[in-house]
Amino acid sequence: MTRFLRSVFYYANLTWVRLILLVVGNLDIQGRENVPRDGPLILACNHLNNADPPVLTHATPRQIAWLTKAEWFSTPVIGPMMKIGGMIPVRRFDADLKALRQAQEHLQQGGCLGMFPEGTRSHGEGLKRGEPGSALIALRSGAPVQPVAIWGTERVKFPRDFFRRTRAHVQFGHPFTLDRQPKVTRADIESGTDRIMREIASLLPEEFRGAYSSGTSPPQANAETTATNP
Repeated sequence: MTRFLRSVFYYANLTWVRLILLVVGNLDIQGRENVPRDGPLILACNHLNNADPPVLTHATPRQIAWLTKAEWFSTPVIGPMMKIGGMIPVRRFDADLKALRQAQEHLQQGGCLGMFPEGTRSHGEGLKRGEPGSALIALRSGAPVQPVAIWGTERVKFPRDFFRRTRAHVQFGHPFTLDRQPKVTRADIESGTDRIMREIASLLPEEFRGAYSSGTSPPQANAETTATNP
């Protein structure tokens, strides 16, 4: 029943997101063919605005369970909806072992886990230093990491943007795995975090790379791209 309710919530959520984008959005999606259609996957993306999760829900050909700040789960209406949707509450900037276990269980079941490694929104000021959670989960689970970059949403502001169209971009890179060791060390986590963030940075225009502006290659257009203009 829980899985059924999650599917109902997902498709209902996807429907209203697409309706909103049809009215107010102009969305360019590239590299969607790089996303594995099944199996465990960690979707790791930069974070600019609260509009990012709905846009990525539309753009990604997978049902995503987002790691979401715990504060949302105590709010009326939104909190119960997140629980039904299978979102995972996490205490940001804290060693939240319960969230870690739930995330690993979701991946063991072949699910797609959505994470913003920065831990908070950058509001277009450039990538912040990554938090260790994404790398730790990737190392402990062995799940591939799907790097994603989003930009254009930093300008979204409601209710103003219900009255004008906003152009946003989503770029999917190629999934990769972090080298696993019998025992995960702090050095492994630091190295994994740096790898994840640089993969994301390489997909972003230079002005959004922030703390990872050095040592990255310019974003490359994929041979096959998918563009939508809802």
